[in-house]
This record gives sequence, C-alpha cells and structure tokens, in this order.
Amino acid sequence: MKHKRTLALTLFLVLSMSLCACGAKEDAPVEQEIEKTELIVFAAASMTETLTELGNAYMTENENVAIVFNFDSSGTLKKQIEEGADVDIFISAGQKQMNQLDINADPAINTDGLDFVLEGTRFNILENKVALAVPEGNPTGINSYGDLIAGLKEGSIMLAMGNSDVPVGQYTQKLLKYFELVEEDLASAGVITYGSNVKEVATQVSEAVVDCGIIYQTDAFSADLTVVDTATAEMCGQVIYPAAVMNGSKNVETAQAFLEYLTTAEADAVFETVGFTPVA
Repeated sequence: MKHKRTLALTLFLVLSMSLCACGAKEDAPVEQEIEKTELIVFAAASMTETLTELGNAYMTENENVAIVFNFDSSGTLKKQIEEGADVDIFISAGQKQMNQLDINADPAINTDGLDFVLEGTRFNILENKVALAVPEGNPTGINSYGDLIAGLKEGSIMLAMGNSDVPVGQYTQKLLKYFELVEEDLASAGVITYGSNVKEVATQVSEAVVDCGIIYQTDAFSADLTVVDTATAEMCGQVIYPAAVMNGSKNVETAQAFLEYLTTAEADAVFETVGFTPVA
C-alpha cells in the first residue's frame, strides 16, 4: 500500500513539473525576427573597400536592410544589368557605362536605346584620379608620366593597364593618345600587359611583374602602392562616378535612402580617406 502511495506521489510531481514547464514556455516572450529588405548594389571594383565599410555601418543603423554588393569592372556590371541581373543600384567608375543604360543619354552612346536607369535618380557621386603607381622600391625609377612615356618609347618599361572595355583602360587609352603613342604599336612591342579590372592591374604592380601601372588613386591607397604622378583633366578627362537606381528595382525607396546616406558627411569622410573627392 505504501509503495502504491509513493508511486502515485512521484507521478503527481512529474506531471506538475511538466505542466509548469509548459506554462513557462508559453509565458516566455517570443523574440520576433526582423524582416529584412535585400538591397542589391552593383559597384565599380575601385569602391570595394569603402562601400563595404559604409554598407556595414548602414546595416548596423538600419537592421531591416540587408545589402548585397557585386563589385567588378563597370563594363562587366553594365553587361550583367543588360542581361537581366537583379540589381537595385548601379555605381559606375565612368559615365560611358551608365550612359549606355540611360534612355536619356546621347543616342550615339546608348546605341541600343536601353532604358535601365530610373528617371530622376541619377547623379554624380564621386571623383577619382588616374594615377601612375609603381611597385615597392620603384626599381625602374619612374617618377612621372614623362618618365613613363620615355620608357615606353625606348621599350625599357613594362606597363600594366586595364582592358578597353573598363573605365580605367579607357582613361589610359586617352592618356596614350594625349602623349601621341599608339596602343597597338606598344602592345606589339610587348611593353603593355592588361587587366580585366583595376584590381587586376593593381595586383600586377604589387607583385612587381610590371614596372608600373595606371590605376585609380584610391586603388593605389588600398593596395599600399606608391603613386608617382596623377593625370590632369586635360590628359584624360575627369574621372566621375555616376550613381542611379535601376528601373527594375523592387525597393526604390530603400535604394534611394542608401544613396542619400552615401552623400552624408559620415560617408564623405570614409571616401576621402582613400582619395575620393565627393561631388554630390
């Protein structure tokens, strides 16, 4: 009899603890997960470090936004957008690539009549400089564009430059024409190597597989390379970065808010540390 009472008491206690546990679970506050808006940003490779830093800061302040970056050459990004890639914002390292997507641009540039730029959202955000960078120690002793041109004419210098479909390569082509050099002749002479984007050119310089490279001032800073000269607007034009929301964006207001953040004093300070000049 005593054994039965003990067993009944044990079952009662187990049942009571289970009910208490269930009650505790029901009463415990449920932490709700924040629903996030994904923002896809296509940006020139030269903005990798600065935009990553600013994107992280923005997401910390705006927990409902998740920014996904795609960094590459502006020509590659433009092609991806044209082929239907999901994108909310495009920031190009040159006007040409943005113009080729903008129905309001000169038809001589937007030859296919593409209409990817959302009306009223395009603006110029930053200016960069076309820089002549050298490897550590500057073994060839290049100190100016004048030295570069003399070396190219002599065939004593190996230069790295961007491909013709990327802005940094197009600025370099303008430089060569300014100094009355023919790119095809230099390539045939074996004194030029190419990179598919500015980061590849910077890597060739960093690894000293070339004597110098023409990149952006900001990429020289990021790669810890020495800049011996920068080009004037007369030599190759201004390096202006346009930004815009794309027509296919499903998050226009969020995209515009992030672009506005990139024009704040906080963002300007980050851009300026690597050599950008804010123009917005």
